Amino acid sequence: MTTLLTPERVTLSRLHAPTLQTIPDAVAENLRRVRAATTARIMAVVKADGYGHGAVTVARAAVDAGADWLGVTDVAEAVALRDAGLTVPILSWLNPSGVDAAAAAEHRVDIAVGSIEELRQLIADAADPVRVHLQLDTGMARGGSPLEEWPELLRLARTGRGRVEVVGVMGHLPRADEADPAANAAAVLRLRQGRDAVLRAGFGPVLVHLAATSGALTDPATHFDLVRVGAGLVGVDPSETTVLAGASRWTAPVVHSALVPAGTAVGYGGAHTTDRETHLSVVGVGYADGIPRELAAGAGVEIAGTRHPIVGRVSMDQIVVDTGAVLFPRGAVATVFGPEGGAVPSVQEWARWAGSIPHTIVTGIGARVQRSVA
Repeated sequence: MTTLLTPERVTLSRLHAPTLQTIPDAVAENLRRVRAATTARIMAVVKADGYGHGAVTVARAAVDAGADWLGVTDVAEAVALRDAGLTVPILSWLNPSGVDAAAAAEHRVDIAVGSIEELRQLIADAADPVRVHLQLDTGMARGGSPLEEWPELLRLARTGRGRVEVVGVMGHLPRADEADPAANAAAVLRLRQGRDAVLRAGFGPVLVHLAATSGALTDPATHFDLVRVGAGLVGVDPSETTVLAGASRWTAPVVHSALVPAGTAVGYGGAHTTDRETHLSVVGVGYADGIPRELAAGAGVEIAGTRHPIVGRVSMDQIVVDTGAVLFPRGAVATVFGPEGGAVPSVQEWARWAGSIPHTIVTGIGARVQRSVA
């Protein structure tokens, strides 16, 4: 067998640390593609650290490209954006640790409220007025007030005037990924009913919002006043109807290479056995860094313009790739995923190999992987 690179010709090299590089220009391009699909205002949702891409980096790119709002999981995330100099309106709507009412008021953070208990607590805690978006359960049973409790929620909101100010009404689409407007019709009707009840109760004007990325790209009837775009900013369209720009590139170094004979068992349990003499390269990322442990056949990484298959089990800190006739030196750069196409795998391919969704790939990249910005 001919080796294109031999140990005698390779000098020692400094390793390139595993790195996730965020591409702000791609975030901006994705924002523009959503803008072309709607006349509504756009909220750039940067929860989960900007879907793993860096909340501040993604937020700045989106706002610079025309996003009107930002969306986050909790008030602390919103305060971090304010500290970074972002001044557009911000909504926090999950709040798993409760709401710091004082911080919300001080930093001008709107709060989503989806139950009588939540609203009662916020009224009790608020010394200064907090802007709220009343959240209606529009078909997910995963948060939001049931429609039958909506009148009581509105009565409570009236008694809390001076401590809370109702400025929005929101819901969530349970089936927008199907890219079928008929699947969204029930949620649209329910949100209209909720909005109308809010207006009849004397609140208004209110900002009404329902659609996330899939609805924003596929169903104008769901757009109302505002659409919330999160995964779409980083190149993920759950409806798979629109090609978006990949917004990150994950690279890692080859840390070891060797020529092995046919019949060599690879990794824990010998889950793979080489069927020929070949070169194996160890790449310095594993499941602790976000490489899914269970992968379908065909998973691979790009090195020097060619895709090479991952063989054997994924380890905590390493994967092994079969590079065939080529012996890659220590320090060669492998691209786990990126936007280039061709030999470079996409996030969507990784999701298919893992039997998952792209969201889990980009949000699962571990803290050991360094972050950079293109």
